[in-house]
Amino acid sequence: MLSVLIAPDSFKGTLSAAEVCEITERAFTDALKNVKVSKLPVADGGEGLCACFERFAKGKRISAEVSGVFGEKMKAEYFLTDGKTAVIEMAACAGLPLAGENKNPEKTTTLGVGELMLDAKRNGAKAVLLGLGGSATNDCGIGMASALGWDFLDCDGNPVFPCGESLLKIKKIVPPENRFNLPVVAACDVDNPLFGENGAAYVFAPQKGADSQAIERLDAGLRNISEIIRRDIGKEISSVKGAGAAGGMGAGALVFLGAELKRGIDMILDESGFDDLAALCDLVVTGEGRLDFQSADGKVISGVAVRAKKLDKKVIAICGCRGDGAERILECGVSEMYFASESKKPFSEILITCREDLYNAAFSAALKQKEN
Repeated sequence: MLSVLIAPDSFKGTLSAAEVCEITERAFTDALKNVKVSKLPVADGGEGLCACFERFAKGKRISAEVSGVFGEKMKAEYFLTDGKTAVIEMAACAGLPLAGENKNPEKTTTLGVGELMLDAKRNGAKAVLLGLGGSATNDCGIGMASALGWDFLDCDGNPVFPCGESLLKIKKIVPPENRFNLPVVAACDVDNPLFGENGAAYVFAPQKGADSQAIERLDAGLRNISEIIRRDIGKEISSVKGAGAAGGMGAGALVFLGAELKRGIDMILDESGFDDLAALCDLVVTGEGRLDFQSADGKVISGVAVRAKKLDKKVIAICGCRGDGAERILECGVSEMYFASESKKPFSEILITCREDLYNAAFSAALKQKEN
């Protein structure tokens, strides 16, 4: 009997990690018959972080009214463990899907993230695990910081609205008298610096709706806020790994929260007992919506593959679609890659057929294991 551990990320915009597990399990049991399946839906710090913790930690979901990506009021949730750690996904109120057809990282804000943190503190939180990922923003966390009492002033001494386009206008930063004093760990899945060709604007802003001119302005804004932070706060963040995560939220978490940046997938795998589960299986199946050059840099697939490789387990990846540089994941320990659909397929069509497409890809992957 083949023993299989299914440990995927969500296929963002289409399927939750739990749904991916269920569809993959069905495909494997249909194809192989004599198979034992264990399921472990995981996340890397973006969408799904709260759901992961709900599966292996006692606690409750809490809803709060906060600011959305454009400052509008909305309801967002976080998870408060019985141990009083607030698990907060910035994507809950600053996520890319919330921007809809109006994606524009010059206009979006992380204001609601700070408001969620304040609500968690009011509800007794003693620590915060902040998931950085899936954001629609490029504001270096000044929205979050504004909610926590930081002031960002322009050349006339007036506060700016905390969004991406305001980064260029900031001339002075004024810390609050009473800072947010809870310990914060920020779950970060990339190593990108704050600015430059590998920074937040050039790498991530295009998928958030920025054109080439907007990318240049956003990068200049990140350079500006970095210099103001160095001058007014005394912190040098220009070359810190992970500072560019989530539109510069990595830098914002370091500077405005005193946070510690950690690999989100490693935290999830540690907390969930992944090593014990993987040790008992013959095959580990992982995946995410789009496998590309970023997947090898701390995303779910690479995190799962590296851990499984140390246990001498075979790892295959079943993903939604293939992007540029997907082959990099082979260096992390993945031996086979399967894809549910063509990357050029319209998203409207993917939404309709994603479940069937994933089943077919997983079924083919299972048959391949039978051959082996």
